Amino acid sequence: MSQAREATVPQIHGHCDERFSAVRGAFEANFRDRDELGAAVTVLVGGQPVADLWGGWADAARTRPWEQDTLVNVWSTSKGPTALCAHVLADRGLLDLDAPVATYWPEFAAAGKEAVAVRHLLSHRAGLAGLREPHTLAELYDWELTTARLAATEPWWEPGTRSGYHAITYGFLVGEVVRRITGMLPGEFLRQEVTGPLGIDFTIGLPEKEAGRVAELVVPKADRAQQAALFARMEPVAVASLLNPPTGAAAANTPEWRAAEIPAANGHGTARAVAALYGIFAGRGSFGGRRILSEEAVERVREGQGRCRDLVLGEGLGRDSEIGLGLWLSGPDGGYGPNPRAYGHDGAGGSCGLADPEAGISLGYVMNRMGPHIADDPRKSALIEAVYASL
Repeated sequence: MSQAREATVPQIHGHCDERFSAVRGAFEANFRDRDELGAAVTVLVGGQPVADLWGGWADAARTRPWEQDTLVNVWSTSKGPTALCAHVLADRGLLDLDAPVATYWPEFAAAGKEAVAVRHLLSHRAGLAGLREPHTLAELYDWELTTARLAATEPWWEPGTRSGYHAITYGFLVGEVVRRITGMLPGEFLRQEVTGPLGIDFTIGLPEKEAGRVAELVVPKADRAQQAALFARMEPVAVASLLNPPTGAAAANTPEWRAAEIPAANGHGTARAVAALYGIFAGRGSFGGRRILSEEAVERVREGQGRCRDLVLGEGLGRDSEIGLGLWLSGPDGGYGPNPRAYGHDGAGGSCGLADPEAGISLGYVMNRMGPHIADDPRKSALIEAVYASL
């Protein structure tokens, strides 16, 4: 390694099978060429790690090295585990995905939403991408207030006809259905039914006792400017979804954000944890010797609900896309690799969880330098390309 490269690529820790050396190469290139600060990536094949790497810094000042157990807010990569909660209930016969949401949450029938089905919540087709009235961060941290406002509001479009990314509201909508059935918020349900039994280091929100392990999220000024330019071109429904209330690194680095339950956006975990959670889908419902979902339920998760130009993300994606019942399909654009039936979820700024049942692959990528991309961050794309080049 040259001196110039040593100056720009931090020491990379962990292990990587020789066959997957391209993944290590892509991970190093993210630091050298793509402005990575601190990050980790885990690739599982058949539930076993073939790459488990970490490096860089857990803070902007570069005083805390990224460790094997460093936690970070993964933003919308949290939506996969949240959807998993609903699918576990459906698999047990406790939730009918075709039933009206009001069957479980009677107040939800207000403002013409009596026919909105549970599958519309899971596939971002409920028309509730954001609240119409101003909603502050402090109000977002109030579960009862936020869900009451969502129950009372009218849809932005005819539910079921189009997708429009429910950036923040998704977790409250799906999560309230979980709560009405189980009496538990989705974070607790996930802990009891999935992460606890499997020993997966992932939580919705962050317990105060884990604050010493969490990485600081960082957004460079240039990326903030690029994001602002994108937001300025957005339609009102997109602004409501992404900016009401405005969230971002500054909010997510606070104790208040970490203490709240925001199932669409404040999951905290390691790359290994993300790979394990998405590994349940890749393993056709089984992981670590435990069956979490039936094979039929796993297939249901990637049941496409119609390809279209998303009403919220269309401007940022620049293409049509398709969402299943909780996760995005790789499709012809290959957002999650060359298998069009692979699926996963990106998080704001770059993180990603991927599941490919046909190849038996799952991937978790987490980082703290948030890029400006809504999806398909170049760092994530480089890692996925390296995985499939290694097969």
